[in-house]
Amino acid sequence: MIYPFRMKTEKKKMLSGEYYAASDKELVIDRLNAKKLLKELNINEYLVTSKAKNIQKQLIPHAPENLYIEPPFHCDFGYNIYCGENVYFNVNCVVLDVVKIIIGSNVFFGPAVQIYTACHPLDPIERRNNEYGKPVTIGDDCWIGGGAIILPGVSIGNRCIIGAGSIVTNTIPDDTIAVGNPARPINYL
Repeated sequence: MIYPFRMKTEKKKMLSGEYYAASDKELVIDRLNAKKLLKELNINEYLVTSKAKNIQKQLIPHAPENLYIEPPFHCDFGYNIYCGENVYFNVNCVVLDVVKIIIGSNVFFGPAVQIYTACHPLDPIERRNNEYGKPVTIGDDCWIGGGAIILPGVSIGNRCIIGAGSIVTNTIPDDTIAVGNPARPINYL
């Protein structure tokens, strides 16, 4: 018996960190669904109400009830964000979640923190039609200062502090205070 060749969908490619076409219909629909929920959260339910909590649960299904988001908040899909208990996002956070972002428990994000998983090929011809992602992991009991940017593929250990305005380009070990561009350890807790 001959089995037909089954190609991976663009969504499956995206989720596995392979090159994928962001313009794929299924992904466009997923982003549109997230944008509709974000509009509800950021405009219609600007205060943290029970309705806002319901919208958050639809947007970020892999988070416990005590996830706290101060609108406005922005993300690509929402379904690639995984949170532990007691996670707090202050205003204007941006989370580009084309692949998995794992956030531990008791993690606090200052205003305007940005987490990126989306990457683009260096070759300009490839870049026209493809992108890919690298996952981000943030351990338990971390404080990410306002305006910090966490780049694709970064892991931040447990009990870390990332200084305001820092750009995290490399892995940060447990119990570290890191600041600057690029973020460098300045102290170990």
